[in-house]
This record gives sequence, C-alpha cells and structure tokens, in this order.
Amino acid sequence: MDVVAGDGVDIDVDELAWKKFSEYDIDIDPTQDDKAKEIELCSFARPHMRAFHCSWWSFFIAFFIWFAISPLLSEIQEDLGLTKQDIWTSSISGVGGTILVRFILGPLCDKYGARVLFALVLCGASIPTALIGFVQSARGLIIIRGFIGLAGGTFVMCQYWTSRMFTKEVVGTANALVGGWGNLGASVTQIIMGSFLFPVFKTLFNNDSEIAWRTVSIVPAVVAFVTGIIVYNISDDAPKGNYSDLKAHGNMPPVSCWESFVEACADFNTWLLFIQYACCFGVELTMNNAAALYFRDVFGQSTESAAAIASIFGWMNLFARGAGGVLSDNLGESMGMQGRLVAQFALLLGEGVSVLIFANTDTLAGAVFVLVLFSLFVQAAEGSSYGIVPYVNPQHMGSVTGIVGAGGNVGAVVFGLCFRELNYNIAFRIMGICVLVSSILSMFINIEGYSSFFSKKEMTVDKETGKVLSDLPRSTETKRLNSVT
Repeated sequence: MDVVAGDGVDIDVDELAWKKFSEYDIDIDPTQDDKAKEIELCSFARPHMRAFHCSWWSFFIAFFIWFAISPLLSEIQEDLGLTKQDIWTSSISGVGGTILVRFILGPLCDKYGARVLFALVLCGASIPTALIGFVQSARGLIIIRGFIGLAGGTFVMCQYWTSRMFTKEVVGTANALVGGWGNLGASVTQIIMGSFLFPVFKTLFNNDSEIAWRTVSIVPAVVAFVTGIIVYNISDDAPKGNYSDLKAHGNMPPVSCWESFVEACADFNTWLLFIQYACCFGVELTMNNAAALYFRDVFGQSTESAAAIASIFGWMNLFARGAGGVLSDNLGESMGMQGRLVAQFALLLGEGVSVLIFANTDTLAGAVFVLVLFSLFVQAAEGSSYGIVPYVNPQHMGSVTGIVGAGGNVGAVVFGLCFRELNYNIAFRIMGICVLVSSILSMFINIEGYSSFFSKKEMTVDKETGKVLSDLPRSTETKRLNSVT
C-alpha cells in the first residue's frame, strides 16, 4: 500500500514495516523497536538471545588474545633481557592502543552495527597475536602488543549490541552479564596460557621455555579468527534485522559518524562516566597485567602459581559484573535514575577502600582474600556504569559507549605508568585514592528527564530518543517508561 508524504513522494508502507523476523521467541516491547523485555539465558534463539551469546563469547575471545601474553611476561623478560620498565611499557602499549580504537568504533557501531565490526576486529587482531613468536627486543614487544590491543576495542560492540537488543528496564543486567562473562576471558587466559598451554608446549619442546612462549600464542590466534567468521554468519545487528537490510528498506535513517561522535562528546555526563570507568575497568586492566607479576615478585610464587592466583581476580567476572548490573536495574526500578547513581557511588567507594586494604596486606592468604573482595567491587562497578550509559544519549548510544569504554583504557595507561615508575605499595595507594575520588562524581551526573543523586524528580521521556516530552514528575523509572505509547 502506498501513501503520499507531505512533499508529494510516494511511500510504500509495507516496505517501511519490513523486518526480518515475523515473530520472536521472547517477549518484546514494540515501542522500543522490538527490544526484548527479558533475558532467557538458556535460549540461543535469533535475534535477541543469539546476539546476547555472540556478544559475550566474542568479547571473551577478544580478552583471550588481548592478554594471552600476560602470564608469560616474566619468561619473556628473562629470555630477552628486558627491564621492569620495558615490560610495563609493553603492557601500557597493549591497553593504550585501544583508546583511539574505542573512540572510532563507537560512531561506527551507530552506522554499521556491532556484528560486522566484531568480525573485522577479531580477525584483524588475531594476526599480530600469531606473530608474537617473532619478537626479539623490547621495541618489538611494545609494537606488537599495541597492535594486539585492537582486540580491546570489541568492548564497544559488546555493550552496544545488547543495548540494541534489550529494553532499558533490563539493559543494565544484559550489558553487565555480557561484559562480565567477556572479561572472564582474562582470567581464563591466565589459567589456559600460564598454567596449561605453556607447560604443555614446554613439554613438547623438551622443556625449552623460550620456544614454548614463542609458539603458544598461535592457539588463541586461530580461535579468534574462526570466532570472527562464525559470529558474522550466525547473528543479526538489531531485533528487526541487519543494518544493511533496514537501510535498504528505508527503515533506518542515514547515520553520520562525525555527528554522532560530536553529540556524545558534548554531553558532560559522558565524561563523568568516562572518568568513573577509568577507575573501575582501568583498574581491572591494570590488574590483568600486574597481578601475576605482583604475586611472583612480592610473595615469591612460580610463574604457574602466580598465574593461577592472578586468575582469581578475573574469575569474579562470572557473576560480579552481572551483580552490579542487576543492582543498578533493581534500584532503578524502585528509585529511578537516583537508584542507579547511588549504586554507582557505593560500588566505587567499596572498590577504593578495598584497593587501599590490598596495598597494606603482607601475607599471601590475606592478599588472596582481599583480592577477591577487591575484584567483586571493581567488576560490580563496571556493571553499574553500563546500567547508566544507555540513558545518556539514546540516539548516539554507540558513540557514548565508545567514549566511556575508552575511559577504561585511559585509566589503565595512567595506573600502568604508576606501576612502571613506582613500587607496588605506592602505586596501589594512588589507585585507591583515585577510585575514591571518582565515586563522588556520581553526585554530579544529571541526565535530562531523569532524577539525580539528590533529587527524585523524573520526567516523561521518549523511550527511543531520550527527549523530554513533558515536565510531569514520575515517581519511578517504570512509570515513566510505561507512560509512553
């Protein structure tokens, strides 16, 4: 059926109503672009839950190659005659190279979707991972880890994809789960690379540790390349289909990457969350590089034992980041945005305190115990952060996601420099104080139409654009969201 638009142009209504799936295997909200209202973890149905599982798995594999070399750094340092500064410079390169990538991938997500970019980045980052064995100097290690850092950009697609698939009522939980399970890749990497594959390859090469670390990274490289190809072919960009099809049928307006990026940058809330994410995800990235070295240097553990202990930090991602997202959604349900901000403040406060306690723990058992608490707060704060991000600027969500995500890498660079130049105790103290200060920023986040840290007043807000439709107060997030039809 055709109708005539105001400028006399015929519009095919059936074409505009096009979508890839005529029905879904999950409860959806048509007023939020067919996004899912629930999370069915045991389902792999397209498009919502297929995207959910592809998102966390792809991010998991990205972490697998991103930190594949971390538990082997002490071996590489000995074989190549590197200094502590050389090792930390390479680690800084690995996380620092991701900063620009995340800024770029955010606007690209708004234009092309997460699926295509996931495939490109995983396949691209697998190449330098496979070439680690050719490193002969500090400069070579720094350069190749910088290229491998491309994999860290996948976080942007990970969070964007679930934000595109799930309604605002549950997006905090969805984002936290895929982010947490993806981050788990760093912990699994410590075990698989440091405590399993490295010893196996040493045995295969007659106990020659140098040949072992030069060849073992081929395994994660192959896994990442294959994952990129599979994910591209079995998933969808959005609930209604792939971006290319939606654009072809006129269901998706053209997107300017530059305009999206500028709009996201102009929002002060984006930068407050940027700083806060630097103080939670930045801390996690730093610990991924530092933990094994710390337990080897301070407590005299072997490479294999230090890697196993360090993996505990990442294993908390199995539930801790998800718990932060659930807490954010639950408090959002009862208190509106104010509840989400309170959760953010409390978790960052707990993280800062636990860092300072960890810095002053001088027994192995005590350090391991505090490490667990430290990790819980870090990852829960990451989850609560991305319970807020989708509300900041829904029209340019990819760019906001990318900028805030880049904050994590900026934090990792800053803290990495501290660990490179200072002793462990001082570096941890600086980290703890920074985190405590960042928690206070929750009091200054003020998203238009939503309550703030000190005010419960909320407005009627359009679900898709985030624009205020009226100045009628709403007592809770749920009432506001349900008021728009």
